[in-house]
Amino acid sequence: MINIVLFGKPGAGKGTQAEFLKEKYNLVHLSTGDIFRANMKAGTELGNMAKAIIERGDLVPDEITTNMLIDAVNENPDAKGFLFDGYPRTNGQAEALDAFLESKGTEVTATIALEADDNILVARLLERGKTSGRPDDQDESKIRNRYQEYNEKTAPLIDYYTNQNKFYPVNGIGEIADITERLSAVIDQLEPKQVWK
Repeated sequence: MINIVLFGKPGAGKGTQAEFLKEKYNLVHLSTGDIFRANMKAGTELGNMAKAIIERGDLVPDEITTNMLIDAVNENPDAKGFLFDGYPRTNGQAEALDAFLESKGTEVTATIALEADDNILVARLLERGKTSGRPDDQDESKIRNRYQEYNEKTAPLIDYYTNQNKFYPVNGIGEIADITERLSAVIDQLEPKQVWK
């Protein structure tokens, strides 16, 4: 089983790239954003809690996020592997994911980070906000607050995965197809290669 963590700030292109990668490598794409939005749309108790937190520009607490993600993994018992998009975001989540995957006899294979300049990403999100209808994409101060949260809570994951020799930074600026190629080059050199055949 191959499990990829796709890493990057809001607007870095994780969702766009995940669509290509899940098809190419036959992975189940689990986006915490999609999971939250599905809960919010359904008006679940969890969804309403997450909505209030997200609209403030804050990150949803680890325990809620982890339990939702574990449920999503368990709903896909025949998966060849997973593409985690937006999770883990903290060391606590990373440790919880490691423990959960270990209980299933697997592990995170690699963490790939899409790297891009904050100002470029802010412009991208404000543009997306014109059509996405997402309030958190329409307010620059909220966007920059998300980046501050990211830097404080998520950036330490770089050390966490680097210490496991599983961290791979990739330039996230350029044409979509070029970025996909860079990501594929990293995944293609991972073991076990027979999974891709």
